[in-house]
Amino acid sequence: MTKKLVMDHLHRSVEYSYPPKRIVSLAPGVTDTLYSLGLEMEMVGRTRYCIHPKNKVDLAMIVGGTKDIHLDKIRALKPDLIFAEKEENTKEIVELLEKEFPVFVAEVDSVQTAFKMIKDLGEVTNRKLEANHLLRTIQLGFKGLPSFQEKRVAYVIWRKPYMVAGNNTYISSLLTLLGFENAFSMYEGRYPIVTEEDFQHAKLDYLFLATEPFPFKEKHITEMSAFLPEVKTVILDGEMFWYGPRMIEAATYFNKIFE
Repeated sequence: MTKKLVMDHLHRSVEYSYPPKRIVSLAPGVTDTLYSLGLEMEMVGRTRYCIHPKNKVDLAMIVGGTKDIHLDKIRALKPDLIFAEKEENTKEIVELLEKEFPVFVAEVDSVQTAFKMIKDLGEVTNRKLEANHLLRTIQLGFKGLPSFQEKRVAYVIWRKPYMVAGNNTYISSLLTLLGFENAFSMYEGRYPIVTEEDFQHAKLDYLFLATEPFPFKEKHITEMSAFLPEVKTVILDGEMFWYGPRMIEAATYFNKIFE
């Protein structure tokens, strides 16, 4: 095992033992990707939100959430590399961990940076072939995505208050790839808080209610339709807007849901 120096997505220098043998991942999409690269034996720690792949993650210790880690549990695992993600994890968490461990921070804010994340994880973990295979599979599926031209949408992730996916998010980038126009892309913040009046003034064609992080259900369609009677409201599987291996399933899902 040798020492290797790489640059992460925030242009930070990260020196670690290569290839890493004890990995902790603090972001669900990154965790899912690492397992898909065949690293189940190297994965020793994850967050409670890292639920994919369902048949494998149980072998890795839960070290807290994405915003509330348990440092003592991470120390006990003695990781030789920790993966974080700029949006999922806080700057404070990264600064705390990097005092004791190598921390590689990914940044995924679009479909293209999701592709970059997969490629870079393959290089960092000595899984280039597996990463290239995953990338080719996703990209092939995405070539067959449906396209909706000039349809304005809002993607709602939370209730009380209503929060939507804004600009510079993977969700918004994927909506654009599907041909939709994100009606709240000009609002300040990546996940802006909006009101009923904001929805009414947005000239929406579609309203997408995600099943996570808030678990929107059919009853919420009735709630939203009360003040948006002309807008087509649809419940969408929020996990299909996760980056990483879920992107393979997402290609099939979107073709089915929007047929």
